[in-house]
Amino acid sequence: MKLTEMKQILATGQIQLTKSLGQNFLHDQNQLRRIVDSAELSPTDQVLEIGPGLGPLTELLVARAGHVLAIEMDRRLVDFLLGHFAAQTNLTLLHDDALAYLVREPRDWADWKLVANLPYSVASPILVELAEATNPPRRLTITLQLEVAKRLVAIADEEDYGVLSLLIQLAYEPVSNFKIPSDCFFPPPDVDSACVTLQRRAAPLLPPELRPAFKRLVKLGFSQRRKMMLKLLKASWPLEKLQAAFETLGLSPQIRAEKVSLLQFVELTKILEHP
Repeated sequence: MKLTEMKQILATGQIQLTKSLGQNFLHDQNQLRRIVDSAELSPTDQVLEIGPGLGPLTELLVARAGHVLAIEMDRRLVDFLLGHFAAQTNLTLLHDDALAYLVREPRDWADWKLVANLPYSVASPILVELAEATNPPRRLTITLQLEVAKRLVAIADEEDYGVLSLLIQLAYEPVSNFKIPSDCFFPPPDVDSACVTLQRRAAPLLPPELRPAFKRLVKLGFSQRRKMMLKLLKASWPLEKLQAAFETLGLSPQIRAEKVSLLQFVELTKILEHP
């Protein structure tokens, strides 16, 4: 689907795009192909697409994957998609709020891949929800705001490193990313975007029962970025236990959360939660 087709469809259907829903549709065919190539799809793959819009990415997904589940919030776009893909037997289209759906209907996503141009306003919570699922998707290939993309792949001591980096990387390893200019979208957003691919870790870094503590630890540690992490963590753990844990891991009592690596947060969680 080219830009001229998009404009014609919107004009014919008298569809006014809504900025609050993050309706910026990727139309550049080269970028769309790069996204699908990054997903490494096979005819047996099950794919989750969130926010298909007018379906330019969907067209490529149904051609390469075994089955596509697409979730679209805008009723007007759902009506168009139902007609456009009426003959497509390997596509299931849902009219729903994707984040609400993921929260409301947890399922086993272990054999699925997420491939989507995510609405900017809900990209982060959607990714966290999937990463924290009992059985998260095995691969994520997502297009989102460049600023958020940088956070997903950042490591300790980098400017973009923070809570989102750690919550996602606990379950996933970054594989690749590339920038997508704003003029590849219609209408062009005010910011550049990027496509990021993340692969589920071969083995979990923490057992399920320790993940809530990890999340609490990370959020507390970054609650005031300029403060020493040890002081912030005293709100949830005894000072003596914290001091012993920091000493065991070779962490300075003055260290800030932005200097602490993912694996150090993991080990700190294990020590603090050990009876």
